[in-house]
Amino acid sequence: MKKLMLTGLLAVAAAFAQAPAQAPAQAPAAKKGPAPKSQAELQALQALFTAQNQQNWDGVIAAADDLISKFADTDFKSIAFVMEGDAYNRKKDPIKAQVYYEQAIAADPKDYRAHIDLGEVIVQHVGANDLDREEKLSKADKELNAGLDALKTAEKPNPQLTDEQWNDAKKMFSGQAQDDLGLVALQRKKYDVAIADFREAVASDPQEPAHQVRLASALQQSGKNDEAITVCDKVLADATALPAIKQACTGIKTQATAAKGK
Repeated sequence: MKKLMLTGLLAVAAAFAQAPAQAPAQAPAAKKGPAPKSQAELQALQALFTAQNQQNWDGVIAAADDLISKFADTDFKSIAFVMEGDAYNRKKDPIKAQVYYEQAIAADPKDYRAHIDLGEVIVQHVGANDLDREEKLSKADKELNAGLDALKTAEKPNPQLTDEQWNDAKKMFSGQAQDDLGLVALQRKKYDVAIADFREAVASDPQEPAHQVRLASALQQSGKNDEAITVCDKVLADATALPAIKQACTGIKTQATAAKGK
């Protein structure tokens, strides 16, 4: 989940490990991003990043709670809440994941990660018979667009990232948001809108084959079977695509081929 976010956050942790924390008065004039205010806060942050690096989701939750409870003024509050939301998402608890993404937004309304992750967890758990189905879809749409807007003006979360790495990260987040907007449109059976969103996702992050699978599915559902087959063939020819991705594309291609024969 969020491979570039994880890498970026771990880079921050590595930077912490290499240098002692400085008080704000000792910080150099050039902006270098947030920094822990004490050795104790540094250790709490290291525990949080270590747990995430080990994919210890219970450990992430405990470490995030510890950081926020002990250091109410930490500059890493929204990051901790996002990581806690991701941990609950990993534990298949979307309700608690939403709670922590919302707390991240309350801590930092410009946190694009929190907006995008919140929109994603909502749309991925909308039931076909939910009485508040449209309300959920509207909220997901709102959060995803808020994330895209915040991403446009977002600064590097870690000054050690190169411009290329930061641009790649923004493309990944943009692709994620556009893909989720496509899911919102697909839930509403607005196939043309969904196809346009999935195309944007592919354009933003062409290295993520899941975007192409969803594009192929939307094309097939809208009756554009030849285009769906073309997209599937491209994914199936990709030696780096995971077996689950290829299996999904094979299923879509089979459906599209059968639909053409009717």
